[in-house]
Amino acid sequence: MKAPKFSYLRAGSVEHVLELLARYGEDAAILAGGQSLLPALNLRLSQPKLLIDINRLDRLGGVELGNDHIRIGALTRHAEIAASPLILQHLPLLAEAMPHVAHPAVRNRGTFGGSIALADPAAELPACALALQARLVLLSAAGRREIAAAEFFTGLYRTARRPDELLVEAQIPLKGKAKTVSVFMELARRHGDFALAGLATELLLADGRIAEARLAYFGSDERPVLAGAVSAAITGKALDPTLAEAAVAALAGDLSPIDNAQASASMRLHLQRVLTRRALALALTRSRQLGRAA
Repeated sequence: MKAPKFSYLRAGSVEHVLELLARYGEDAAILAGGQSLLPALNLRLSQPKLLIDINRLDRLGGVELGNDHIRIGALTRHAEIAASPLILQHLPLLAEAMPHVAHPAVRNRGTFGGSIALADPAAELPACALALQARLVLLSAAGRREIAAAEFFTGLYRTARRPDELLVEAQIPLKGKAKTVSVFMELARRHGDFALAGLATELLLADGRIAEARLAYFGSDERPVLAGAVSAAITGKALDPTLAEAAVAALAGDLSPIDNAQASASMRLHLQRVLTRRALALALTRSRQLGRAA
């Protein structure tokens, strides 16, 4: 199929984008990496009247270290994130997730902000944003707005972003001297395919116990899910081989898996339980390695 007719404008500045979004609203679409938008156009799943190209807006890219957070610009390519020493040092969960994002050709063009704004339930980066407590910064002609990742993803390809807003960056808080262990895992039919089940985990440890647990599941529900019941079941407990069963027992209270041609709801829940056991086992190994290195 061919894309529907639309007008095209290359934005000269962020202010220019905001002016166009204020004028066109839902009739406009943002072109960044285009790895999801262009197929959607060709399938006529998306039919905007105006395509706004933001690829020349360098201020929207880059990974930067702030006083208490890492800033990731919305236009930062997946490959840039994967190669960033700052990401590897301060956000190992994100570094571990990047090789799972599609294939090299997609990672060379696809953008961090595009993945977050699309909110594909099988995408890796929205789940990482949840687990890492990211704050998402949006701009409009009316001003600036910050939204916690936990409040941003509202449903299947739905977010709290308004039609006149542009996602410009994510701010991910640094953990300082806190002892953290992170694990990223997913299950797909082939590497690079959309995940049937996935888990982004970050644990804060104190005196051998879990002081805070953030487990973000993706690929099974209509949006990434931060598992509150699982967190409550394991917080305050020692990170040991018996912990996984408490987490697995609580998991059904957090997830409402979808049922489609790729996998049944029961299979997705089973796969998420498998990942939970594997992730906590690996977290235990990594915590012991941290202890030996200290």
